[in-house]
Amino acid sequence: MRPIVPTPRPLGLAALFGILLVVAACSSSTGGSSAPSAAASVASAAASAAGSAAASGGEAYEVKIATGSMGQYLTGEDGKTLYTFAVDKPNTSNCADTCATNWPPFTVASDDTLKAGDGVTGKLTTFARADGTMQVAYDGAPLYYFKNDTKAGDTNGQGVSGKWFVASPTGAAAPPAASPSTSGKPGY
Repeated sequence: MRPIVPTPRPLGLAALFGILLVVAACSSSTGGSSAPSAAASVASAAASAAGSAAASGGEAYEVKIATGSMGQYLTGEDGKTLYTFAVDKPNTSNCADTCATNWPPFTVASDDTLKAGDGVTGKLTTFARADGTMQVAYDGAPLYYFKNDTKAGDTNGQGVSGKWFVASPTGAAAPPAASPSTSGKPGY
């Protein structure tokens, strides 16, 4: 019968940091003149490893172009249509509360990255919303999704209240034809 030998498990970042601190502490108690620099280099290496782990933690979001009945428009996550709100100002959203429930802002975390897909020539940026989240803008125009779009290719928000339009790669508003009229609904 063969003895069972446990398989070593990889050390997590916290465990590695702890071991490095113990080694640094032991080396400083020996009285050697290199102990402070050894402790500093161990702390620096651990901080660098922690920074690398944090930097790789975000998601990548690609803004692409789709083509539909109203021409070309921008899409975000899962190919869903992105919209602009006519009453917004550059890098300032005027959609909050019920409006933001109906028109969820396209937001990203601080460690996420944005990428322009083929043909997307405008500038993708982020700005802080009143609630502290970071909203994506295209050439300064805040971007949103529409709650009634359930899949890629849906453009149910086009022309709603004469203020919501699919986000155009050129920045021009698409014509409001062939859109549902929900001007009487609150939050639009």
